[in-house]
Order: sequence, then structure tokens, then C-alpha cells
Amino acid sequence: MATITRTEIYKYSIPMVPFTIATGTMHFAQNIFIRIHTKEGITGVGECSAFPMIVGETQATCFEMAKDFAHLWKGKDALAIEERMQELHLFTAGNYTAKSAFDMALYDIASKKAQQPLYAFLGGTKKTIESDLTIGISTAEQMAITAKEFVQKGVNMIKVKLGKDPKDDIERIKSIRKAVGDSIVLRIDANQGWSYDDAVIALLGMAPFHVQFCEQPMRKHNDELLPELCKQSPIPIMADESVFTHYDAERIIRNKAAGFINIKFAKSGGILEAIKINAVAENNGMHCMMGGMLESRVALTAKVHFAMAHDNIIFYDLDTCLLGHKEDPVIGGVRYEGMKLLLEDKPGIGADVDDLYLQTLESITI
Repeated sequence: MATITRTEIYKYSIPMVPFTIATGTMHFAQNIFIRIHTKEGITGVGECSAFPMIVGETQATCFEMAKDFAHLWKGKDALAIEERMQELHLFTAGNYTAKSAFDMALYDIASKKAQQPLYAFLGGTKKTIESDLTIGISTAEQMAITAKEFVQKGVNMIKVKLGKDPKDDIERIKSIRKAVGDSIVLRIDANQGWSYDDAVIALLGMAPFHVQFCEQPMRKHNDELLPELCKQSPIPIMADESVFTHYDAERIIRNKAAGFINIKFAKSGGILEAIKINAVAENNGMHCMMGGMLESRVALTAKVHFAMAHDNIIFYDLDTCLLGHKEDPVIGGVRYEGMKLLLEDKPGIGADVDDLYLQTLESITI
């Protein structure tokens, strides 16, 4: 047993350089940080990052839901993870981002109780994790300059945000490929920005520039068009916003609607459901990517643990706190060596947030 006694909830706002994707611009990371305390003296930490243009949750909605979740779990066993998460799903549909922080805290408690790093608790061993680095939408010229700067810093894989006018997007990729040469891996993410016809134009037009895959070319409501797009496109399609749960993964795979799946805790509701998504993909011979929103190094560390524990995850988009975060209040946790991510072998997630920073934030304890 690990009986929950109280939960600290913080509006974990992190100022950042404006970051633009097809659906909008973020000026600060809309995160929530929680600590779940237990009678046995084990404390679990969790973080979620609200990205309203994608998931439909904001920091404010996550904060309010977190209050309800904390009341719901008080006095209950933190080690009964499936039971606790089912309570949240019965209490409210969706709200996966808010749920993911609570899921993360439970796994932190469970792996600390087992005196294991989270990756080992999940059945994994250490392996090399190297992330890409993302370029937000700008002019073709500016994006090419940024890409060249990335390469000069040792970046081997670049993810490019697109999803605007297809001709302009083709020019963006053409300029970037010219600037970085042929050896750098290029990935693109349209964030649902194209129509079907625009997606066909863009993907056919980018064929000469050796793009590894395209994430989420169209809105989720166009999923029925993905099988035909997969046939037309010379570039493999990765489902992102089209897959929140393992039920979505089953549907996408059944319909031959993507070649890969991007797993994000903010979409899945956390680690428990992410395990199920990966299992569905792996059982059907489909590889996955570990992605994220605008998390700090707390959630980033949990994602690296998860990726290390699942060999079917072969793509890593783990640059979330390199996308313009102006502050890093995290103690411990994963660290970057270039674009490689290195973990220590502390029990649990192995990361927390500086108390002095937390004291400056709006918070509540339940």
C-alpha cells in the first residue's frame, strides 16, 4: 500500500520564445506540476503540458480538473494504478492531458517503492536516445538559416513544422535541404494544417528532398482519407493527433491509415495508456515515436524512461524544453549531451522542481 494523503497542484508556467505551428503560436508553456504524497513517505511527481490547439485543454482547465482528481484519490492506494486511472476515466471523459500528470506521479511512486529507476520498473534497460530538434514555421529563408545553425551545433535530425500553403511548404523544405545537405535526417509535421488536396500536392512536391516521414497531414476528422493519402504519398505518414488511445491505434492500423504512430502522454492520459498504444502498434509490426508538447525536464525525463523501456519506439522527438524555454527550474532528471539524452539511475523518475520556483506559482494543496 501507498495511501495518498495530499496532492500539491501548481500552475507551472514557463515563459518561452514564441513557438509557431500550423494551428497557432504559444508564448509560454501551459504546464501543471503535481506532487502526490503518501502515508508511507513516498512522494510522486507528475507534469502535464496543455496544448489547447491540439488537445483542447488549457492550463486553467487542467488546474480545475486536477483539484477534482486529487479529491477523488485522497485516502486511496497509489500503487493500484489501473484502478486509480479507471476512476478518472469514469469521472470525466477526455481531459487526457490533466490525467497524464496524475498517471506519471503514480508511476513515480510505484518505481520508488520498488527502488528502481522508472525504465527498469517498466522492464527496460538503458539505450541510446537521440532526439531531433524542431524548427517552427517561418519564412523559407529564415528556416534554412535556423537549420544550418542546428547542423553546426551537431544536430543530426531536424523536424520541420509545416501545414500552410503547400507551395510555400515545398519551398521551405527545398531551402532547408539545400542548406543542410543530404546526410541530415528531415522530418515534417503539418499539425493537421493541410486539406487532402493540399497534402497530396505538398507530399508529392517534397519527394525529391528525402523526407523521413510526415506527421499528421490533415485534421483528425479527415482520417477516412488517410488510407488513400498513404497510397498517394511517396513520404510515409505518421499519425499524431489521430491517435489518443489504443482504440485509435487499432482503428488507424486496421484501416491502413498510417505507417507510424506518435505517442504523447498529453494525448494518451499517461504511461498506462501509452503502454497499450505501443503494444497495439508492435503487435501489428508498426514502429512508434516518443513525442511531447512543451514539457519541462520533469515530464521529459519520464518520456526518456518510457522510450528506454520500449524497443518498438525508434523515433525520438524529445526536444520539448529546447524549444525556447527561458527557465529550467528542474532539479535532477535527464540531461542533454548534444541531442543525446542521458539518465541517472535514481529510483523513480529522478526529477523534481525547485521549491523556490514553486513558491512563485499559483498553487493549491488538497
